Amino acid sequence: MPAVAEILAQRGPLTGAELAAAGCFPDMLDLWRACHAPGLRRQCISRRYLRLDASVPGYARLSPSIRREFLTYTLVGLDRHLVALETRAAELKSAIASISRAKLDLARESVCMALAALPDEARLLREATFMIAGDITYQMAHRVPRPEKSSGQMVRGSDLDIIIVVSDALPADNLKALDDAIYRQKHYLLTHPDHREEIDYILKPLSKVRQQLAFDRFEHMVACKILCECQLLYGSPFFFEEIMALVNASGVRDKIAALEEAARAERAAAEQLLLAPAPPADSRPLDLFYTREESDEIY
Repeated sequence: MPAVAEILAQRGPLTGAELAAAGCFPDMLDLWRACHAPGLRRQCISRRYLRLDASVPGYARLSPSIRREFLTYTLVGLDRHLVALETRAAELKSAIASISRAKLDLARESVCMALAALPDEARLLREATFMIAGDITYQMAHRVPRPEKSSGQMVRGSDLDIIIVVSDALPADNLKALDDAIYRQKHYLLTHPDHREEIDYILKPLSKVRQQLAFDRFEHMVACKILCECQLLYGSPFFFEEIMALVNASGVRDKIAALEEAARAERAAAEQLLLAPAPPADSRPLDLFYTREESDEIY
């Protein structure tokens, strides 16, 4: 089994996934720990952000997980590789930003195509707003293959999280037609061999947004967190601004910020415990390393 330093000396800076493929360690946690040895440098280009998870105490954890951050967003090199590390980190960051832009464009194109097929497109452009959330908004989208939740079919990395909010005055027939049109686009992207992308979307009236801003149970907390990270994708910019004004007035941004601060402190403590010579006394640090699939339910 080749040593990490030996592989890096031969090949220069590598991502965690590339080191894993080189067969340095069969266990990912052992490899992550080995990459913190003296003489090695790490450069991480990820942006950590809050994820709410009903399976963890207090609901708050950071994304990407320690493991995903290491595999996809961290470069490891020798001390003498400082310049090469910085160069490759810039290239990796540029590539991830490019993936994020491509997925954003695909999400917008999909929404445009869905609306263009509807007879009431003009009304929907006035009374609906389409927002993008998730990895794309953080310039953190990736194309690491993963199974789609409902079918198990492999898709190309980060899903396209689309939040659609419509006016309470929109008739039920229009709402149903819009839902069907978006679902057709979801099916098309999932099954077309040139795409294999997943649209994960939620369609809801403004009245439901008002209810969710109460921040009074887990599902509402997730919905609020997602609204706080949303960016306008398509539809009415005026309606989007109205929703963001409600979000700002509700005070949920401060509550989300407090949860994120707690998650950051716990993440730092977990990493220290995982690097300690003795294994951690409880499973929580390991839970933050080996998290379940990096996915949210959206409400």
